[in-house]
Amino acid sequence: MSFCSFFGGEVFQNHFEPGIYVCAKCGYELFSSRSKYAHSSPWPAFTETIHADSVAKRPEHNRSEALKVSCGKCGNGLGHEFLNDGPKPGQSRFIFSSSLKFVPKGKETSASQGR
Repeated sequence: MSFCSFFGGEVFQNHFEPGIYVCAKCGYELFSSRSKYAHSSPWPAFTETIHADSVAKRPEHNRSEALKVSCGKCGNGLGHEFLNDGPKPGQSRFIFSSSLKFVPKGKETSASQGR
């Protein structure tokens, strides 16, 4: 499975509406829009997860500054966490491609259908 492939026109890159981002495969809650920030990459960037187990991480071969990230519930490949590359010193940056689905604020209960 490939991670962070750029297909062009990433739908969440400049998307800043209130709500949550869930796994596109199982609907597990991953990120709040409050942890999303503008970044120069074509993918959406986040600083933290909703739950401690929202994502699973494993080392990225030949890249000590990056971890491969998958959904903590179903294992769907999501993207990468870049260590110490967030908007503030010491903060990490999570970036993802089309593996996310957005749930607008007020409709969050539909996101927990996969729980």
